[in-house]
Amino acid sequence: MDELTAAGITDPELRASYQECKRLNSLHGKTYYLATLLLPPAKRPHVHALYGFARYADEIVDDLSSTLSDEEKAVALKNWGQALLSDINKGISRDHIGRALVDTVQRFQIPIEYFESFLHSMEMDLTVSEYQSFDDLMEYVYGSASVIGLQMLPILGVTSKEAYVAAEKLGTAFQLANFIRDVGEDLERGRIYLPIEELASFGVSSEMLHERVLTSQIRKALEFQIARVRKLQEEATPGIALLAPESRACIEAASELYCGIVDEVEKIDFEIFDKRAKTSTWRRIKVAIPAYLRARAAR
Repeated sequence: MDELTAAGITDPELRASYQECKRLNSLHGKTYYLATLLLPPAKRPHVHALYGFARYADEIVDDLSSTLSDEEKAVALKNWGQALLSDINKGISRDHIGRALVDTVQRFQIPIEYFESFLHSMEMDLTVSEYQSFDDLMEYVYGSASVIGLQMLPILGVTSKEAYVAAEKLGTAFQLANFIRDVGEDLERGRIYLPIEELASFGVSSEMLHERVLTSQIRKALEFQIARVRKLQEEATPGIALLAPESRACIEAASELYCGIVDEVEKIDFEIFDKRAKTSTWRRIKVAIPAYLRARAAR
């Protein structure tokens, strides 16, 4: 039985929407997609729907090949986002991504506030180029990452409300790990996601980052950020045990692979301006096989 049938999704147009979300996930979210395969088939389409929504919004904001200005992108994002929020309230959508999202939101009663927060953070990407303090950054991270974990919890299944605290922390860790890896790429987009005040405490200015030369000061600033990622991951890990048993292997694998990005930054000796830290195929396999066996045993 295919995933959509297992999930009780039979309407042809709705199936097509879910398939498009899955395509986006498999194409752009390699690690996320791999982790999703560890879930029971009936849960997977709904995770794909969440990814499809997030990815489509992200493409509006970060499409470097687009001829649109930031102002035009902001209008496009607002129009698409407001239409989709309206569809969630109505319980029906004709949007090629929205159909699957609205269906998932309805089935699992996911609060619309999470999607509003996500769209708010995407709007910030078009107006905010840097964040002075960690608290300032957390406004962005909550909407861009923490709410992703919160959206997923009803699908994954939880045994305690404490899982929501852990999900926020793990989502934050994932996002911060990406920021560390992507410093060079984000500079090309005109953005700095490492808090300016924290960089300054290590003697690093935004001008130094734009020079793209790894200094001892930048190395120490990155080490500080990496330590934060590992602390958040450690604090979030007990929350995985609060998920439905059949969902735990998926999140365990995602945690190891996403937070493991900082291990890869260390392996390239912090040369983030000249190299892209990547999780090796071998490491993915080492994580995926035991996780698959745990997932099978839990079903």
